[in-house]
Amino acid sequence: SREMKIAVVGTGMIAREALIALRQVENVEVALICARPHSREKARALAQEFGIPQVATDYGAMLAAHEADFVYLGIVNSAHFDYARQAIEAGWHVIVEKPFASTLAEAEELIARARAADCYLFEAVTSLFLPNYFGILEALPRLGLIRMVQANFSQYSSRYERYLARDVAPAFDPVLSGGALYDLNVYNLALIVSLFGRPKTAIYGANIGFNGIDTSGILALRYDGFVATAAAAKDSESPSFFMIQGEAGWIRADGTPNELRSFTVALRGREPEMYALNRHEHRMVHEFETMRDIFKRKDYMSVEEGMQTSRTVMAVMEKARLMAGIQFRAD
Repeated sequence: SREMKIAVVGTGMIAREALIALRQVENVEVALICARPHSREKARALAQEFGIPQVATDYGAMLAAHEADFVYLGIVNSAHFDYARQAIEAGWHVIVEKPFASTLAEAEELIARARAADCYLFEAVTSLFLPNYFGILEALPRLGLIRMVQANFSQYSSRYERYLARDVAPAFDPVLSGGALYDLNVYNLALIVSLFGRPKTAIYGANIGFNGIDTSGILALRYDGFVATAAAAKDSESPSFFMIQGEAGWIRADGTPNELRSFTVALRGREPEMYALNRHEHRMVHEFETMRDIFKRKDYMSVEEGMQTSRTVMAVMEKARLMAGIQFRAD
């Protein structure tokens, strides 16, 4: 079968990371890089660095020419919906960076359109494709009854000082669907939802900046028989982790929940065991490999599962965000 071909859309930090990862993925070729006209030079530089044959600056024309199978959307959050919708309409498959969309309505529309078009629509939440995630999933029953889950993704943003000086980067812009919940906490929530399903209730306590965006916050979730907290910060830092407590023991993953570099399983009365199952240093390689394999074996059920998780995460985030008074332009 021919290689899976991808057009990378975007020229920012995340698009660059994707290109670094894609270099390590066999049988996937980056055929094009697409950028808006004002980022043409950045796109050309990336194309040269990564050996990408074509640069496009007209997204619609690129979709019409259809020289690849997938678009990878590494663009500002607020543009995810429109770019994904256009791609699905043009008969492409789509990998959209997290967060999936800005609102639940957008998420539901994309999912409905993808199903109708037999489009492979993936949300690039790296953690859910990592071997360490599957290791945690496998170890979960050993903990007995789950009682508490805690997740923390805190990273002092390189753009926070600019933000304090009233120079607002996209990640801090409510017009562009920014904020700590949609940028970082989405990883915590995706892990919790994919392991335990939809919470019964969600409450978001947020620190709100001068322009109405959350610079940090804690999401409190209630499940049947246990509670979960998901904390994320862009205005401060601490060691990040993901922890599950059961009556028979605990599992703890150290490091940021988008990387899950290793995890420890400790059952009561037993020596803790540490596992590091990820095969690649770069967190995005597993994700692209898995998407390639799902596409190759026409495993639409895996696409469905992913879309359901994305939908639930979006539903919880939207409800929590609106409860905390955080308004996006997309609302």
